Amino acid sequence: MARILIIDDETAISVMLKRMIEKAGHETRIAVNGVEGIQLFDNFSPDLLITDIVMPEKEGLELIFELRRKNPELKIIAISGGGRFQYEGYLSSAKHLGANMVFQKPLDLKALMSGISDLLQAKK
Repeated sequence: MARILIIDDETAISVMLKRMIEKAGHETRIAVNGVEGIQLFDNFSPDLLITDIVMPEKEGLELIFELRRKNPELKIIAISGGGRFQYEGYLSSAKHLGANMVFQKPLDLKALMSGISDLLQAKK
């Protein structure tokens, strides 16, 4: 069982991911923005982070940069629908800042769950 932190300002996506991930046997926490995500990160100590890029208060690219500095071993998945801009720019920036994997919204849930499994297995 792994500890997974989900940070997304879209409640429907966060709740859906939480249910799927918990069904796979992992413990999860949800944050609605990067500021709340940092607070949860410090208390929850996740093995894996799933973060949206476009969010209020503290966006995902800043969050990835900050958390990668705090924990270089943290596995990170970035997700984005792009907001006002094309998602490719956000997702390539996320990879450059340290995301292990990136996924475009709408999410391919099977691919995402496979990615989660691959990253968690790579930890061992």
